[in-house]
Amino acid sequence: MISRYSREEMLRIWSDENRYRIWLKVELAVCEAWAHYGEIPAEALSNIKEKAGFDIERIAELEETLKHDVLAFLTSVSEHIGNDSRFVHLGMTSSDVLDTAFSIQLRDAGGLIVEGLERLLGVCREKAFEYKDTAMIGRSHGIHAEPRTLGLVFALWYDEMKRNLDRMNNARDAVSVGMMSGAVGTYANITPEVERYACELLGLRPAGISTQVIQRDIYAQYFLCLSLIAASIEKIATEIRHYQRTEVREMEEPFTEGQKGSSAMPHKRNPVLSENLCGLSRVVRSHSIAALENIALWHERDISHSSVERIIGPDGTILVDFMLHRLCSLIKGLRVYPEKLESNIWITHGLVFSQKVLIELVKKGVLREDAYALVQRNAMRCWEEEKDFREMLKSDKQITDILSEKEIDSCFELKEDLNNIDHIFAKVFGEL
Repeated sequence: MISRYSREEMLRIWSDENRYRIWLKVELAVCEAWAHYGEIPAEALSNIKEKAGFDIERIAELEETLKHDVLAFLTSVSEHIGNDSRFVHLGMTSSDVLDTAFSIQLRDAGGLIVEGLERLLGVCREKAFEYKDTAMIGRSHGIHAEPRTLGLVFALWYDEMKRNLDRMNNARDAVSVGMMSGAVGTYANITPEVERYACELLGLRPAGISTQVIQRDIYAQYFLCLSLIAASIEKIATEIRHYQRTEVREMEEPFTEGQKGSSAMPHKRNPVLSENLCGLSRVVRSHSIAALENIALWHERDISHSSVERIIGPDGTILVDFMLHRLCSLIKGLRVYPEKLESNIWITHGLVFSQKVLIELVKKGVLREDAYALVQRNAMRCWEEEKDFREMLKSDKQITDILSEKEIDSCFELKEDLNNIDHIFAKVFGEL
């Protein structure tokens, strides 16, 4: 399914072409910084900026021999520049380029994820207001509890995704750090001023302290954020799968013309989009474990993190971007069945209003434990005999000695349960 989805900008961020282009951008920023502080002649800088380039095929050819991607890249760049290439990579180590570039890729990929979250928020908000007053049954432990509205379901999703948007913005800010501090982070052959100047050109902050690498807890925060987004997506998808169950059928995924649900059973309409999202969420969440494992490296640096990040960087961001796109389309195209929502409220013959009866008895002076026993006795009979709960209460002399028929009837007024929907919406959306 993923291969059919082509978000060109996200794929471009992780392409070899863009990766090398960012590496070159980092190198040129450091050259500009050195020139600013008088260590590279202006003419040399001009020549470097004019001629700097690379050849992807040549880099691949060189790497076969050198077994070092950054050296292969630098060799290709030097072949374009000529003699002034001696100023390129001055005082730097490979990770100065690799980590700073990785930060830029994560920041840029995160920007697209932010856009996806904002689109999803818009869809959830629209659905929330569309179904704000559409009554449905609420559930706890999978069992009917008390009435609520479908609008609250979408409002809940909106509120959670808004937190994810805040987290993603924070994670993007956290990874927007660069490093040009040399082999063990001591600036032995480069200066903090060069780092600061170059990072400013790249739109980054200098890392507070680095060894030969930017510390991996910074990146772990980013991947934990992706995992939280994926977990929220799975939560929504799982809920939709429940609503589509045949016995429930309160809403279902869009089913397009010509679509088939089963190779054997022509009647099937399965929640395949939601199931797909649940599966992909597990993959994304597994990346957070890998990112956490990357935090502990040997001394100032090893490269055990590198192979991991070459997978989880592109895969994690591409997956979350795709999942947000899919969920947006899914929610936008949901088929909602208001009649089924209404009928399911009453499928337990009024049992879901038991707490209101309990409260009325307590208001009349009955001890809560005694009131609970009175209501539960009738509720258990209702479960077993599948008779109308209200009529059972009216035929129970112990209850009718305390509550009038009118007072019992008032407990079954659905509207009373939904009096505070406007208040909840005002809290979530800041408007009505």
